[in-house]
Amino acid sequence: MELITTIDSDIKEAMLARDAARLRGLRSIKAALLLAKTEEGASGTISPETELKVLQKLAKQRKESAEIYREQQRPDLEQTETEELEVIESYLPKQMDPAELEAEIKKIIESSGAASMKDMGRVMGQASKQFAGRADGKTVSETVKRLLS
Repeated sequence: MELITTIDSDIKEAMLARDAARLRGLRSIKAALLLAKTEEGASGTISPETELKVLQKLAKQRKESAEIYREQQRPDLEQTETEELEVIESYLPKQMDPAELEAEIKKIIESSGAASMKDMGRVMGQASKQFAGRADGKTVSETVKRLLS
């Protein structure tokens, strides 16, 4: 089933349950998916990869906004962003734990023959494809830097 169809049915459930926080998050997902579906160059349908990228972008935006609100001592706005983030993350694949991520990156480094920071691009290219949706790019980058230095 297409993600937008799932989101539509979840919106109906959230409306019936009068769950305002979940409804806000679901509506933001639907709006972003509709924008991706109708943007220039789109064929009117969204691939699963594009859906994943949209969800990751929304999650990243919410994390950054929540962090800014935390720094500015705005707990009310931080809570709103955190609630929406939880809803968005429920549609993303389960994230890898740091130990598992490090082990997989070590395998990539060994198989690619990377020895120094000069080889980071090669390692990141493989890691980005392998961990798409399951690990944050920033976390992958930090782990690769730590292992190569």
